[in-house]
This record gives sequence, C-alpha cells and structure tokens, in this order.
Amino acid sequence: MNSLKMKAIVSTKYGSPEIFQLQSVEKPVPKENEVLVKIYAASVTTAETMMRTGYPLIGRLFMGLTKPKNAISGTGFSGVIEFLGKEVSQFKIGDQVFGESLESFGTYAQYVCVDAKGIIALKPENISHEEAATVGDGPITSWNFLKNLAEIKTDQSILIIGASGSLGTAAVQLAKNFGANITGVCSTKNIELVTSLGADKVIDYTTTDFNDLGNQYDIIYDTIGISSFSSSKKSLTEKGIYMSPVLTFPLLMQMIWSSMFGQKKAKFSATGMLPVNSIRTYLQEIKKMIINGKLKSIIDKRYALGETAAAHSYIDKGHKIGNVVLVLVK
Repeated sequence: MNSLKMKAIVSTKYGSPEIFQLQSVEKPVPKENEVLVKIYAASVTTAETMMRTGYPLIGRLFMGLTKPKNAISGTGFSGVIEFLGKEVSQFKIGDQVFGESLESFGTYAQYVCVDAKGIIALKPENISHEEAATVGDGPITSWNFLKNLAEIKTDQSILIIGASGSLGTAAVQLAKNFGANITGVCSTKNIELVTSLGADKVIDYTTTDFNDLGNQYDIIYDTIGISSFSSSKKSLTEKGIYMSPVLTFPLLMQMIWSSMFGQKKAKFSATGMLPVNSIRTYLQEIKKMIINGKLKSIIDKRYALGETAAAHSYIDKGHKIGNVVLVLVK
C-alpha cells in the first residue's frame, strides 16, 4: 500500500462548517474482510450537516455525546479498490465500486476501508463516480420509504414534498417506476426538472399550499420535514400514509398515536440503522434500475475535498437541487 498517509477532512467537535479541517492523517489499513477503496467521489448530504451540528440531540446517543465519535465524516462513496484483505474473494484490485460506509463513516477522505460483505457493489458502467457516490442518500432512503413503509402500488397517488432535493428527485423516479400517480412540491425554478423526472403534476409551494387544494393522496412523503401529520391529515385518503425521514418529537408522538387509533398512519424509518443485508439488497435493486436507465442522479454542485466546509455551507442554505458531491479524482 504505497504511502502511509492520506488527506482527510477532520472534525473534533460539533458546530458550523468551519470545524472541518483538511489534514494529513494515517491511511486506513483494511482488516482481513475489508477492501481499501481509493475514493474518486463522495456525497455530501443534508443528514451529514445535521451530524456536524449534533442536532437533533437524540442523534448524539449514536454519534458521540460531546464530540463526534468518528473524526472523519461522510458515508457515500465511489472509487477504485486498491488493496484486498486476505479473506476477500468477491472483488479484485482495480474494481470500480460504490456504496456506503455507515458504521465508521470516513468518506471525506482519499481512502476508506469497507467490509467486502457490506454496502458495496461494482459500479455500473453507465454512470460516473460522482453520480454513483450519491446512491446511498436519496435512492436508498426513498426506496426504503416507498417500498417498505408505504408499500406503494400501481395507480396510487403520492405527494412528494421537497421533490427537487436528493431524496425527492430519487422518489419521483422510483414512484414512476412503481406506476404511481405523482404530484411533486417544489419551488418555481424547479418545476421543469421535477416534471422531467416523471411527476404528473407539480405544486409550486411559493404560491400554493397543497392542503388548500382539497386533493387527497394515498401517500404523502415529506422528504425534508417541513410539514406535519396533523396538518396533512385532511389531504390523506381514508387509509393514507404520511411519512418523513426527519424525526421530530411531534412525529414520534403521531406515529405512536396513529399506530393505535384511526386508519391514517404517520411513519418514520432511520434507513441507515437498518440491517446491512437489507441496505445491500436495496443497493443491488437500485443498481439494476440505473443499468436499465430508469434512475439517474441529479448533481447540483461539485466541490474539492478541501472545500467541504463550503459544501456544507451551501446545503445549510436549504436550496440544494438533487445532490452535492466532493470530487477527489477527476
């Protein structure tokens, strides 16, 4: 393994984007069941901006109470295998791979070690490393919500709030493939994009509140956590499902209440906490869609590794379209 050092973005406390420091650190050494991946591109997600700040506080039970348990953040990656552990037989040196590092994070760096039986797969040849690095965020999360939580079916109606974000752009395409009738919610400038991805109707939230239209949906998927179950109930069908990946205390209470009373349900899932085998299966299913041209990644901004703080600052503004990536190798 050539050099014993690598460049990485290190954070030793919670706070603003300025906590990120580009440093020279020890290059990770793969265990016998791991591969060493040279990272070509890494995703930067809204979830990671929340991890950076340590809010909501409940998340610190998993990430570290007073400071990040893992000094190098980042989960989504795409790159090339540079070294194999002794027990690895399903990959070879030089393989182009993509996936997620959910246990120890570490993708804001030039290299990462990943369990060969973890969330990793050969990269489809018809997408770039930048596109592949984003699959672990929007597509996998939205696949879990649509297929597992909502059990979406052909001809069902779905309202996707935040349809132009990472989870939203993936959800529109996935719902289309499931044969649903899709209404997207986004700002004026993103209507054309959301329509092009497969939305049958688009509501401009800058001029219209979807609750005022009198329409009802089988599924309301709030990808960014700006609505609530209670305010959206009238827009749900008799057995409608409201779901969001952003867990708040009100949503938690609504989940408990709706599980016992009424036919309309509020749901949440922490996709990253699911069993590795489940997430790896989602990755393979999504990979098939990518190969068949049924799912594409929308990339908004690209940053160099040393510009990670700028990438987080951009996401903090709340106007991200699709995905943001770090490009380490062009």
